[in-house]
Amino acid sequence: MSAASTPNLSRLLAIMARLRDPARGCEWDCAQTFATIAPYTIEEAYEVDDAIARGDMAGLKEELGDLLLQVVFHARMAEELGLFSFDDVAAAISAKMEARHPHVFGPHVFGDESDQGHSREDRWESAKAAERSSKGATSAMDGVALALPALMRAEKLQKRAVRQGFDWPDPSGAASKVYEEIQELADASSDAERVAEAGDLLFAAVNLARKHGVAPEEALRQANAKFERRFRGMEQLAEGRFAQLTLDQQEELWQSVKASERGETA
Repeated sequence: MSAASTPNLSRLLAIMARLRDPARGCEWDCAQTFATIAPYTIEEAYEVDDAIARGDMAGLKEELGDLLLQVVFHARMAEELGLFSFDDVAAAISAKMEARHPHVFGPHVFGDESDQGHSREDRWESAKAAERSSKGATSAMDGVALALPALMRAEKLQKRAVRQGFDWPDPSGAASKVYEEIQELADASSDAERVAEAGDLLFAAVNLARKHGVAPEEALRQANAKFERRFRGMEQLAEGRFAQLTLDQQEELWQSVKASERGETA
């Protein structure tokens, strides 16, 4: 095993090696594979995001450790198969970051002739596109991870298409598409059609949000939080009888909660 740069990281790598030891390790850890660990990796990434959203810095430290453990776990399994080590992972990302920041680590300087007419995002995306091409990518859609949340993946696919010039010139075109998809969903005559048209509607809604400069994933998170907060408010007003109220009575409570939030929450 390659030596780590800090005692604590070396300790963590040694712990994982021991856990995976067939003779002296943990039965559960030894039984894991890339596929069985992947869901935990995704879960830990979300828990990092949750700690940040809550402003819980102590929690963030813990969650970052949990996420680091996932990286160490995957790297250890790869090392056992003779594929790569944790050190190789660190070396690869270091090389990638240096290559993507020539203005920091290389001779390129922002503002020179090669930069004219290009934003930082343009340069970043061009560098990533070149990396994908060097790995054999043949489509602008290549490399958009299937495991991403569907809303986030829709936005990424759309952004890839935009860089190829495939986009509405203004939000009105995207808005018209949303109305069109609403009607097509209403006209659907089978379960399969409704699923397809509902997907098209959601995809079109992502496009419209993007055209307005809104990150759909973040917007929906805020909407989820707002709905949950207001629903809890209705439950409190109903004093444990919410489910027994008529729909009109529930609507009155909804409007009451909304009214109480005006001037505080959009």
